Amino acid sequence: MAQDGRPFSLWSIAVPAFGPSVLFCLGEGAVLPIVALSARELGASVAAAALTVTLIGLGSLVFNLPASAITLRFGERWAIVGAQLAGAAALALAALAGELWQLVPALLALGMAASVTGLARQKYLTEAVPPDLRARALSTLGGVTRIGIFAGPFLGAAAMQAWGLRGAFWLGAVVFVGAAAVALRIPDLPDPTAHDGGSPRAPEPRLAAVAAGHWRVLGSVGAGVLLVAAVRQSRQVVIPLWAEHLGLDAPTAALVYGIAGGVDLALFYPGGRLMDLRGRLAVAVPSMTVMGLALAVMPLTASFWPFLIVACALGLGNGIGSGMVMTLGADFSPSPGRAQFLGLWRLMADLGSTGGPLLLSAVTAATALGAGVAATGGLGLLAAVVLAWSVPRASGAARRPRTARPLRRRGGTP
Repeated sequence: MAQDGRPFSLWSIAVPAFGPSVLFCLGEGAVLPIVALSARELGASVAAAALTVTLIGLGSLVFNLPASAITLRFGERWAIVGAQLAGAAALALAALAGELWQLVPALLALGMAASVTGLARQKYLTEAVPPDLRARALSTLGGVTRIGIFAGPFLGAAAMQAWGLRGAFWLGAVVFVGAAAVALRIPDLPDPTAHDGGSPRAPEPRLAAVAAGHWRVLGSVGAGVLLVAAVRQSRQVVIPLWAEHLGLDAPTAALVYGIAGGVDLALFYPGGRLMDLRGRLAVAVPSMTVMGLALAVMPLTASFWPFLIVACALGLGNGIGSGMVMTLGADFSPSPGRAQFLGLWRLMADLGSTGGPLLLSAVTAATALGAGVAATGGLGLLAAVVLAWSVPRASGAARRPRTARPLRRRGGTP
């Protein structure tokens, strides 16, 4: 129940909890399409320009564990505020870069800011939202971030029309500052010692202790999450590459990508609701099975309409699984030790996001694109098997009353 005795509603924390995420992803989406172009403008080769795009993901990957320490030290609200301001500074540096070496640290810093933002907002929603609404909250978080990434390039294009290529960087910086301002409204989570007579809270365990104490979960469900992330990231590469393989022009490829993205965006809340009502497996296994089968049959498509149908099937599988990785991480995270566990969890997911496209590239280089796409589909089916084996059948089923930790405004009391 909420503090005043009424049932908890996601609307009560919608703006402060989801607003910074929407704005951060709008800013990130505005600059992603121009990263390689900016590198080329600064004299990078085509290969080097393509490599600069991976720097954002690399920054996120290496900073997941430090992000957990930052969140513990400063709290979720201030971690998110600081990450938005750091991201704004990184984009300002990118906008002012006159040499390629100046762009590189800016992109790494942007990835680090994304890592802190992602971990802090996941931890906050895990603790602020009652368990029987958890999947809906985190799938909504996944959905609004996708909306931001989807809409951001349009804002970036408008900024470039007005102020040139670097205008997208400046726009992103301004949006990040706005995200920091919205994040200041995030209600504080209460001190857990307030409910037990003021006894000292248990000390936070060390990262190594959390890893040692939860190695079974990280090695089983975490392995499934790594595979899920690999398939999802590869999907973003597969659609444009197969469109080119079929001889479709760029506008047609973009149309297919956009329609599949629309299917994806339409399903994030129904998928979260199903996870809350029927358990995590009711979404996890179908999501990966659909994506795996769609990728496996994509090499069999030879014209526009079959390709569009398969791309939409990918969007369907990805859409119903929105927030699935975050929800599973929240379900298994201990308290104390939640921030450290989520840092490890996000590290597993980021390793998958990095490894999936690398596998696709390696198999394609050794054989052919169709074989690479089919191998990625095999990862999806393997992910479904691993999750079906490792996730408890009752995980996430709504069995508990709808209560949440009461929230307090800055300087207030619970």
